[in-house]
Amino acid sequence: MKKHIAVIRGDGIGPEIVNEAIKVLDAVAEKYGHTFEYEDAYMGGCAIDKFGDPLPESELKKCVESDSVLLGAVGGKKWDSVPGNMRPEKGLLRLRAGMGVYSNNRPAKIWPQLASASPLKPETVAKGIDFIIVRELIGGIYFGEHKTYEDGEKISEDVMKYSESEIERIGRIGFETARRRRKKLCSVEKSNVLDTSRLWKSVMHRLADEYPDVELSDMLVDNCAMQIVKDPSQFDVIVTENMFGDILSDEASMITGSIGMIPSSSLGKTSCGLYEPIHGSAPDIAGQDIANPIGTILSAAMMLRYSFDMPREADDIEEAVGKVLGEGWRTGDIMSAEEGLKRAKCSEMGTLIAKAVKAI
Repeated sequence: MKKHIAVIRGDGIGPEIVNEAIKVLDAVAEKYGHTFEYEDAYMGGCAIDKFGDPLPESELKKCVESDSVLLGAVGGKKWDSVPGNMRPEKGLLRLRAGMGVYSNNRPAKIWPQLASASPLKPETVAKGIDFIIVRELIGGIYFGEHKTYEDGEKISEDVMKYSESEIERIGRIGFETARRRRKKLCSVEKSNVLDTSRLWKSVMHRLADEYPDVELSDMLVDNCAMQIVKDPSQFDVIVTENMFGDILSDEASMITGSIGMIPSSSLGKTSCGLYEPIHGSAPDIAGQDIANPIGTILSAAMMLRYSFDMPREADDIEEAVGKVLGEGWRTGDIMSAEEGLKRAKCSEMGTLIAKAVKAI
């Protein structure tokens, strides 16, 4: 099978971790007879440096016309002084909107080999951590009207707005995802305060009639944040709006031991998706070959599974990651005092996982 992948290497450690994901994808292609063609696209700080724009139309076009997009990370202190509408992160928001990807799916899974790295109590971790947060991606307060004005003093406003159709389409993703897993869906909102959340709740309950095999529950976002720490085993799929999902998914990533291990996928109406690790660009360690590329490698596995319909190939990557971790290899962020562990550079970790893919 032949696939055209737009590659946004991005800023900071982005180029390093993307290189390792491509190394693993090439191992998959060689093993299964696929052809993956890569086309570089610029977005974020690197695009500002090259074009004076965090996402020029030419680069968005490359992404939209690809079979899927692999993204490293964007941003950094270098661009802190640019105008707000030109910050690297604006390029990412425009990319999501331009690609029409409205659902961000972030798994929170504890790898048995890293159980000791979780900040949770051992007895809590032993109950299991394996859930997915389905986050609405192109609506809500991040995409609402933003303004600052003078009225005796400075006043700022950020508008949170959702339509029934926006809620319904992300709700369906939540139900369908739960249907493929353990058939439990938790809808998270703030309906005791917000009108948007009351609409969210009513739409989710209307949709529930179409999915009688899925158990729907409601939870206020502040309670959900506490429950993720108290007993993450209770969750299967969480569906929520943009800002709540942003915060909860970052919290969920930390209970698994390292933010460097977590992949994500962003999907919309088509199979062309955006795949990226959830961590940042970490400019302080860029160029040192010490970053953890596993989140990006697992994002590539999600691309194979959800956009390219290659479940065996995705399984191979995930199994290879487990095998390498089981052999005691660790990047610095997941290194511990446990006996028998071996430190791997970023480039070494990619090579180890690529070799393991071929050997499976």
